[in-house]
Amino acid sequence: MSGERSELYVYYRVAPSNWRVALRVVHDFQRRLRSEHPGLATRVLKRAADGSEGVTLMEIYAFADDQGAGVDSAMRSRIENAATALAPLLASPRQIEVFNALN
Repeated sequence: MSGERSELYVYYRVAPSNWRVALRVVHDFQRRLRSEHPGLATRVLKRAADGSEGVTLMEIYAFADDQGAGVDSAMRSRIENAATALAPLLASPRQIEVFNALN
């Protein structure tokens, strides 16, 4: 279907003692990405039911309707390069999922 916009969803676990630090790191690199790429929208979510074994965070990346096809492979590479700052805080690998917006 033409006109679909790709959105990127990235989730991973961090130790309960590290999630606030990880959130600051993510907010910092997302702020840089947004300033370098007008129209990029970012969010960070925290799984509500996490416990002592770890905290799951999810990063979301999308472009507005008028910004073309969405998150392409070049943008995905920029996101992953920026996210290397998180490496020391990760308790699991970053899982990356791409979805197409339908409306």
